[in-house]
Amino acid sequence: MMTIKKFNIVLYEPEIPQNTGNIARLCACSGARLYLVGKLGFSLTDKYVKRAGLDYWDSVEIIKYDSLDELKKDYPESTFYYLTTKSKNLYTDVKFKENDFLMFGPETRGIPEKILNENKDNSITIPMVEGQRSLNLSNSVAIVLYEAIRQNG
Repeated sequence: MMTIKKFNIVLYEPEIPQNTGNIARLCACSGARLYLVGKLGFSLTDKYVKRAGLDYWDSVEIIKYDSLDELKKDYPESTFYYLTTKSKNLYTDVKFKENDFLMFGPETRGIPEKILNENKDNSITIPMVEGQRSLNLSNSVAIVLYEAIRQNG
């Protein structure tokens, strides 16, 4: 097994249990920490969350926060990146560092405009063909997380 640099995945108000389960499994396999922020659209005991995460639940570190402000207060020196379709900044242009936070919004509405407006320089996107709304959340997390891992050897 290889040593992988650690990163932090933040799901802000996730709505679909299967996506969160898939992302938890991804975090277990990559060594990333999973932060769940705000109101969840499901219970962590939901059978769909458990099923999607399979037997990886004991291998993932999950930290719950009531608000993004609380999370950022606990990590004032950390860099946060905000994934959105509403940015022209490509994720591939970012030089990720170990322990960076990669934040993804709820599946149906994305990260709130207020948060994006306050963090324009760190709002980044995955390119897509014109006319498409967005990629699946768990796919988006995998794409960006593994780019960060690739960059960091």
